[in-house]
Amino acid sequence: MAVRLRLKRTGKKKQPSYRVVAVDSRKPRDGRVLEIIGTYDPRQEPSAISIANERAVHWLSHGAQPSDTVSKLLTISGAWDEFRSQGSAAPADGSAEAVQAAPAEPAPAPTPDLVLDDPAPAPDLVLDAPEPNADDPPEASAEVPADEPAPQNGADEPKSTEPGEAQ
Repeated sequence: MAVRLRLKRTGKKKQPSYRVVAVDSRKPRDGRVLEIIGTYDPRQEPSAISIANERAVHWLSHGAQPSDTVSKLLTISGAWDEFRSQGSAAPADGSAEAVQAAPAEPAPAPTPDLVLDDPAPAPDLVLDAPEPNADDPPEASAEVPADEPAPQNGADEPKSTEPGEAQ
């Protein structure tokens, strides 16, 4: 079961207040909750935040994922800092023994990359190739090879103006 820490809306229409709850992630927003761990009233000035930090840390240590808003509220209340300090002291899943059993080896030093003294370009590169200019007219994309004759369609040749020929 994936547990989320999120807000459950309470209050009248256009007058929201929220409960910070631990809930199965598949349940609807205002559905059945596992535990209510606090309240949040955004309409007061300043906003009223009341969270049971020990219960929030409990759910976080058991894998609950907070929503974006709840993570901000946990940071304000101090529960997030408690969870982070507890997480560095002793993980809840018992993996501390595995970390202590394996000796810590330093990471290998990075090897320097190959540095070339002569940054000369490769001989097969062409450096003086003309770049197309926006002012130049576009060239024909299909060029006719030199050994084949150009197609004759009559449109490119000037018409003869002899008096005896029909036009």
